[in-house]
Amino acid sequence: MRARAFQAWARLMPELKLEVQVHRPLDSGPWLYRFGVGFYNWIQRRAPWLHHGYFNFLEITKPCGSARGLLGAKYFCEVLKATRPDVLLSVHPSLNHGYFECARNHLGRDKIRCVTYCGELFGGYGFSRNWVNPAADLFIGAVTETCEVAAALGMAKEKICSCGFLLRPAFCEPAMAAVARDDYIRQQLGFSPGEFILLLSASSRGAHNHIEFLDALKRRRLDLQVVVLCGKSPEAEAKVASWIARHPRVRVKIMPYNTNVAALLRSVSAVLARPGTGATSEAIQCGCPLLLNCLGGTMPQEWITVKFCRKYRVAETIHKADDLARVLADWLRDPARAAGIRERMRSVLPTGNPREILRTVIGSNALAIRKNVVDDVRSL
Repeated sequence: MRARAFQAWARLMPELKLEVQVHRPLDSGPWLYRFGVGFYNWIQRRAPWLHHGYFNFLEITKPCGSARGLLGAKYFCEVLKATRPDVLLSVHPSLNHGYFECARNHLGRDKIRCVTYCGELFGGYGFSRNWVNPAADLFIGAVTETCEVAAALGMAKEKICSCGFLLRPAFCEPAMAAVARDDYIRQQLGFSPGEFILLLSASSRGAHNHIEFLDALKRRRLDLQVVVLCGKSPEAEAKVASWIARHPRVRVKIMPYNTNVAALLRSVSAVLARPGTGATSEAIQCGCPLLLNCLGGTMPQEWITVKFCRKYRVAETIHKADDLARVLADWLRDPARAAGIRERMRSVLPTGNPREILRTVIGSNALAIRKNVVDDVRSL
């Protein structure tokens, strides 16, 4: 998601003259890395609690921790030879050590700028130590908390910068006017703008608990308008479609994978999503009250997002399907509760933006880097 966002912003900033190529060495690399990605996706869909063992295994073994032990290094060097990049930007915790070392060995240390962008929102258990490589040229964090963790893990303060969320351009557009929002709800969703609209979100791979939540809302007899996203999973979409067919009086609409999620978040009354950094950052950026789906357990990297949301009180945590019905019933009785979350989201929104991130990555924003470093890690 962040790599595609960076690429999209590069097209919108022709003055930087950037040529961006996305390389995915884990899910398109050697079979062992592909297995790891597939296993992670299975855990996310079926048993989030199981990721605690997997996460700690990766923290100990560091499968991509050095160039010498890097699988697929030969192919990666061929990519480097063909592209001759000036900057290597990592947006994944497993790519900050072995791949940086490999690039410097192949191209020369002074010929490649190695930069990490970390979108995590909090430190502690669940924040991978692999995010931080003190030998890298720059560490960019989404929020102050991320930068504080990087400093604590050995990153030099002068190489740390807080630049905000790296989201696709649609999420950074101005808020919709009331008339435009009402038109979108009527024309795109077929719903009434004056009534509560809940968005049930899913991961791109289709991780969700839609049926459990829909059943819980029906048991509580909450007359809501519900929008459903199913990711890229035909199986998930078929299950929801079957549920709708069995309950024709319930107002539920499935939206396709290529839906403008930014417009959707600016139009609905609340979103229910797994507590990933991507979904959470998008909700905060759009000011959409957030409900964190923690059914089946919370993965380690989700737990740090939950801690961020609890610190700033920008979300409600849902551990059972009936919790959702209870919280929404409370919100319907007292709309000020959701309004309070929306207001706190505005106050916690980072001041940086993707344009600043791009300039910082390529090294043309040195003054901003120094300013942010002082502001963000002054207390360390």
